[in-house]
Amino acid sequence: MKILPMALLFAARTLVMGQWLDYPTSLIPRTADGKPNLAAPAPRTSDGKPDLSGLWAMNAGPGHLANVTADLKPGEIRPWAEALYKQRLGDLGIDDPWTAKCLPAGPRVILTGANGPSRITQTPQLIVILYEDLTYRQIFMDGRKLPIDPNPSWMGYSVGRWEGDSLVVESTGFNDRSWLDMGGHPHTESLRITERFRRTNFGHMDLQVTVDDPKAYTRPWTISFGVSFAADTNMLEYVCAENEKDREHLIGRTAEEKGVTVSPESLAKYVGIYETVATTGSAMSARMFRVTLADGQLMIEIGGNGKIPLIPLSETTFSPRLLGTYEFVKDGRGVVTHLIAYSTEGEVKAARKD
Repeated sequence: MKILPMALLFAARTLVMGQWLDYPTSLIPRTADGKPNLAAPAPRTSDGKPDLSGLWAMNAGPGHLANVTADLKPGEIRPWAEALYKQRLGDLGIDDPWTAKCLPAGPRVILTGANGPSRITQTPQLIVILYEDLTYRQIFMDGRKLPIDPNPSWMGYSVGRWEGDSLVVESTGFNDRSWLDMGGHPHTESLRITERFRRTNFGHMDLQVTVDDPKAYTRPWTISFGVSFAADTNMLEYVCAENEKDREHLIGRTAEEKGVTVSPESLAKYVGIYETVATTGSAMSARMFRVTLADGQLMIEIGGNGKIPLIPLSETTFSPRLLGTYEFVKDGRGVVTHLIAYSTEGEVKAARKD
């Protein structure tokens, strides 16, 4: 089952040579031992603006990647959007336009980051962001306004302006065919996204992304995450549909799995904090997993950001549609001692803290 193209991409990188993946980045500050000096002052353009050009790792973290609405309260997702999200989540994302159908990620890549590093090229009139899956964004800096009645597109239309040292980008005109996250939260063509980029030093940027879609959500909300400069490497072309073999095997939950119910008493035994102790392969990992229970729903936080529903596949096995399938393992006394996350890219074992 295709879980996450990012993990497949990382695996592919280990087999590819001669594509400048370890070529030193020129004209960047370095320390005495030759390493990139990421703490050096941020560069500026000839007109005094912060220069955001370069290769950047933009990733909001697994929590928001799986559930970008994690900061919303109950009732702040409109009923139709909540119902559609639960349907998609319950089907384990078999209709995900990005990971299952190899269509562009659309606003998801803006909200949570791309599979690999993204290249920003900055000029006074236009900023371009290139992604490894061959999609791109054009951010016009020439003073034009957003189109009033745009032809909806996957990546939308973007205009930018400077507010002090912060680049503010507003985007609209998205079609409604993409999902906002791995879980399947929908959006409408009324979606509006506002980004604020602020380069704090040479190697780091702060990024705030505000989502506003009044037809699907009752209020706007903002997620924040750090962006890091990717030195001494390069982009690696990723084509989702090339040699694609997963789609025919994606069936979502089987009829038997859809009939699984786990009692609240059993779910309560899985609640706790789990710390990663071992990984295999190239599986995406996190240092800590926090499992909670609310209103009969088991939830997991991966790396401390964003709660994700765990969909039961059996009494001890669950899927959050991220990192694979999770199994809670018990000792001979029936006490849960650790969890194991299985994926096609490897396994992650996390021990339960006392």
